[in-house]
Amino acid sequence: MPVDAQGQATIGARQIYILPTRAGMGYGLLLLVTLLGALNYQNNLGLLFTFVMAGVSLVSMHHAWFNLLRLRVWAQPGAPVFAGQEARFDVALEDARDRERGALCVRGCDCVDVVAGGMVRVVLPVPTERRGPLPLGEVLIETRYPLGLFRAWSLVSVDAVATVYPRPAPHAGAPPQLSSVDHNASGDQGIGADDFVGARSYAPGDSLKRIDWKALARERGLVVKQFGGDRAARVWLDWNALPPVDEETRTALLCRQVLNASEQHLVYGLRLPGLSVERGQGDAHKHRCLSVLAGFRHED
Repeated sequence: MPVDAQGQATIGARQIYILPTRAGMGYGLLLLVTLLGALNYQNNLGLLFTFVMAGVSLVSMHHAWFNLLRLRVWAQPGAPVFAGQEARFDVALEDARDRERGALCVRGCDCVDVVAGGMVRVVLPVPTERRGPLPLGEVLIETRYPLGLFRAWSLVSVDAVATVYPRPAPHAGAPPQLSSVDHNASGDQGIGADDFVGARSYAPGDSLKRIDWKALARERGLVVKQFGGDRAARVWLDWNALPPVDEETRTALLCRQVLNASEQHLVYGLRLPGLSVERGQGDAHKHRCLSVLAGFRHED
């Protein structure tokens, strides 16, 4: 089932499969028995009852089929995870026919109801084993609405792809630090983020985050905290500096080094064969490095 330009797929009439459930097969057997009994004893009331119940089962079958028809489906990946954790995809089910749909089940999730013209999201967990992009592929959507006599289902292809970071090694050696340190323009002169060096009176334009609210509560006036001594060790996380182990082990070691460097607020860069990530800091830089490791020499 192809997705459109917005990454959405709509279930068509030819993409719906339907079969009786175990309860439905028992129901059919019961109808057969009542039909034979009514014919044998020429009981018109029994025949009427049998045909009415057969009609109910046919209506149930059509309702199950209509429950999936023109259902719009799309998915979005959740936050990146490490190999071995569960990736989570947000799967959206939207009614495109202005009719209420009951008991829609995405395989691996709870069943949900969708009101007429509404949309419901469910979270689909997917186990991960190795690093790299993880496409969701096909999503199985099924329903046994309304009586549970028939199971209608459809396989919907979605284009959501989650990122799986390498599984970090338990321990990794510290990378050698460069001889110099980074200072910002003011550094130890007063404006920084590392060490508290004193307070001064508030001036227009000062960040609210640096106002000493406790001092204000003690009626000491509006003062601003000053920090200084911004400095961070610079390191390169280098593929060639690791012990001679296999490729996946090196990737796991570098993953651990990235996490450690980020926790220690280091300025770090990443060097891999054929590519590198310039030095930086912060969560965005950490996720960039981990994404590069996730896709490095990844085999589908």
